[in-house]
Parts: sequence; structure tokens; C-alpha cells
Amino acid sequence: DRDPKFTSEFWTNLYDMLGTKLAFSTSYHPQTDGLAERMIQTWQDIFRRFCAYGMEYKDHEAYTHDLATLLPAVQLAYNRTQHSTT
Repeated sequence: DRDPKFTSEFWTNLYDMLGTKLAFSTSYHPQTDGLAERMIQTWQDIFRRFCAYGMEYKDHEAYTHDLATLLPAVQLAYNRTQHSTT
């Protein structure tokens, strides 16, 4: 998305501070929009499933985890999964 909200000086500085790189998609390119929408849908499904279990998860050692503590593990699992586009 090339919305000025994402290209403003504030966001540029924030990305620099976090050490991340923002990559813009090609304007008016429906295929790219579709990929982004699919990823958003996947993450929404992940969060919906997590919320269905009451926003908490107890592991095998009886430790309770919330979304903030589980998110890195969920992201790692997602990133390590082979997707149809790879």
C-alpha cells in the first residue's frame, strides 16, 4: 500500500529505529494485493483460533501463556511452514 500514512516521516523514522525495511507493492497491481490479503486472512484465522480458547494457553508444565508470549512461537511456526508460493 502506498498510502501517505505509511510513507510519512514518522513511519520512515520508526522503521529505521526498529531496523526493519518497508517494501511497497506495485501500484494498481491486483496480484500483489491478493497476496497481501491472503496473508492477512491467514493471520486473522490464527488469532481467531487463539481467541476461541479464551486468550490463554496452558502448556504441559502448567504455565499459562497469553498472546504476547505465544506470538513469537506462532510467527516462527508460520515462517517455517512451506507455503504454496515457495
